[in-house]
Amino acid sequence: MAPARDPAADGSTGGDSSPRADGKVVISVDAMGGDLGPAAVVAGMAICAQSTPAIHFIVHGPEPELLRLVARRPVLAGRTTICHAGGVVTMDDKPSQVMRHGKGTSMWSTIDSVENGQAAAAVSCGNTGALMAVSMLRLRKLPGVNRPAIACLWPSKNPQGYNVMLDVGADIRADPSDLLAYAMMGAAYARDGLSVARPRVGLLNVGTEEHKGRAELKEAGDLLARHAAAGGFDYAGFIEGGDLPGSRVDVIVTDGFTGNIALKTGEGTARFVGDSLKDAFSVGIMSRFAALLALRSLRRLQMRIDPRRVNGGVFLGLNGTVVKSHGASDETGVSAAISLAARLALSAFQDRLAARVATAAQAGQDATASQVGNGNIE
Repeated sequence: MAPARDPAADGSTGGDSSPRADGKVVISVDAMGGDLGPAAVVAGMAICAQSTPAIHFIVHGPEPELLRLVARRPVLAGRTTICHAGGVVTMDDKPSQVMRHGKGTSMWSTIDSVENGQAAAAVSCGNTGALMAVSMLRLRKLPGVNRPAIACLWPSKNPQGYNVMLDVGADIRADPSDLLAYAMMGAAYARDGLSVARPRVGLLNVGTEEHKGRAELKEAGDLLARHAAAGGFDYAGFIEGGDLPGSRVDVIVTDGFTGNIALKTGEGTARFVGDSLKDAFSVGIMSRFAALLALRSLRRLQMRIDPRRVNGGVFLGLNGTVVKSHGASDETGVSAAISLAARLALSAFQDRLAARVATAAQAGQDATASQVGNGNIE
């Protein structure tokens, strides 16, 4: 970890940092930790500022460098507060190390702005494990949540255009009760973030038949079926990898090990398809002419499969909204992650999620108590 300095309380370039004050929303942004450095982050902030007048920023990192970068973007004037943080969490830092010595880093400072109420949501391109560890330490878990999850949006054939998938990397383990909590939180995300009135939830497995899969998946399937009403979703049973971009479900539930592999495979496939199309349409005059005729359709396809445009994994199960942007994000990817954080903050998603998880947890406790009382559980 790079040497850290104590963050200054106020290195401001203007603007009130109170979240949602006067109809605005304040997003706390970690300028460090991404592969492309703070220039890409500030450029992404500028893109968001142009398209979303209500958005304001608290950006965390080395003050002299950020002052210079922000000054180059007139659209950020009066809407950006710079909070000096001299330390940087690198991709090689262990989460345990960051939890012990991370105070004074840009990542820690970014989460603190949400914890102390200055910002409505946080965005970081940094080390995923460290970001989750710091977020859990500073924000704490919601009551009823054992393991928080990272949820991503997966392009799909559904009317809303995307499916929600979780967990995609917060924790490689997940007990049946954890998968139930993921279903509850994923359904809440689909309902409030994608306007799906009654989300359909599927459990990712090696087959759709009931006899397939590990014993804990079968137990999780029973739990989801029993508590679907309390969670406000319909349980669709087991689904396979081919259903991820399909229209059978709106929410895909899995453990973080499987989900992360699926996510990285999907991103790599999308890049491969995009590069292959470019190569195919650049061979010879006729190919270029065909590309020109199909330009509008190709652009639509590019927007659908471009991982940058759906960049941003949401940490679900914490007392605060945190969005993890891909470490290699350029300004387009950073902008997408910040826009997602702003949409969730403006919709009061966090409050609704906490209420839904609390209601579902109580329903589960009541159901268990009823089974014990009836002698169904020894």
